[in-house]
Amino acid sequence: MDYTVMYNFEKLYEAYKKCRRGKSRKTDVIQFELNASEELVKLQQELKEKTYHTGNYYKFTIYDPKEREIQALPFRDRIVQHNLCDNILAPLLERHLVYDNSACRKGKGTHFAMERLTIFLRDYYKKYGNKGYILKCDIHKYFDSIDHKVLKTKLMRLIKDRDIYSLLENIIDSYEKTPGKGLPMGNQTSQWFAIYYLDGLDRIVKEKFRMKYYTRYMDDCIILFQDKEYAKQCLSYMESYIKEDLLLEFNKKTQLTAMKNGMDYLGFRFYLTDTGKVVKRLRTSSKRRWKRKLKKLQRQYRDGEILLGDITCSIASYKGHLMHGHTYRLQKKVFHDFVLTKGNRNSNDTYME
Repeated sequence: MDYTVMYNFEKLYEAYKKCRRGKSRKTDVIQFELNASEELVKLQQELKEKTYHTGNYYKFTIYDPKEREIQALPFRDRIVQHNLCDNILAPLLERHLVYDNSACRKGKGTHFAMERLTIFLRDYYKKYGNKGYILKCDIHKYFDSIDHKVLKTKLMRLIKDRDIYSLLENIIDSYEKTPGKGLPMGNQTSQWFAIYYLDGLDRIVKEKFRMKYYTRYMDDCIILFQDKEYAKQCLSYMESYIKEDLLLEFNKKTQLTAMKNGMDYLGFRFYLTDTGKVVKRLRTSSKRRWKRKLKKLQRQYRDGEILLGDITCSIASYKGHLMHGHTYRLQKKVFHDFVLTKGNRNSNDTYME
């Protein structure tokens, strides 16, 4: 794939349609759409003539699952990023990533990673029972700590088209958390950069350590070990690699624990019982977040800020996620108590079962 893809009008138009999906009421989207054809032609010309530069970021804060500052680009820049990711980065990086690198990839995601861990635990039990150890690794402030120079060196080994590489350099250097470090949380390219940045760690685990039971979702990874001392040796090697080669470090969530104690992964706590059953309970912190979301929906509906149809979609999404764990009793209790009231008129109460 060469740079001409970036200024192909059909590709830009497809990227534009994807970017506006679900966001047609946003102010910047509306403004762009008033002269969409002219704006796309202008963007095409900038890319073709190589005068395009990443725009200025705007910031906002989210509080789920914890407080995070998100840095986002103007709508026109998000079109460029969609085109770049869909037609260049994704096809290129997919060929180099290990199978169990689960984040942001087509056909994968949180539920894929959870299912892989479930499969690994069942298979482990058949061979070794539930006697063993779990190594859980997590990177300290991952997105903020990614080194620009290291990332660009890694990308240079893969990308032969100089114009594509220059565009990637422009995007990487458009944001810094600290000098020479950090990726903006709101960029689509940041997701791909982040899953590729730790590819060397994946290779060490899969090819050097020959570990079958390994799954990673962004910077959160799990490895199952039979031998505790070998697990410690592997962890020591991994710590040295990410510190010396990637300029990163593991955080305090990184720990080696007995398998019988269970592990936290992607909002659930996994247990392997004495009988080989894999139990997945929603973490206490996840329960609290979920209940806060439901209370927010009740308030928004009461104040007329949200429609019943929107709430129904949100509830369906929650249920779809919860069905991947053992949450039947939790759902029954919470949804039984979930009541929607329109204003102060009790006659309009709506019950969601």
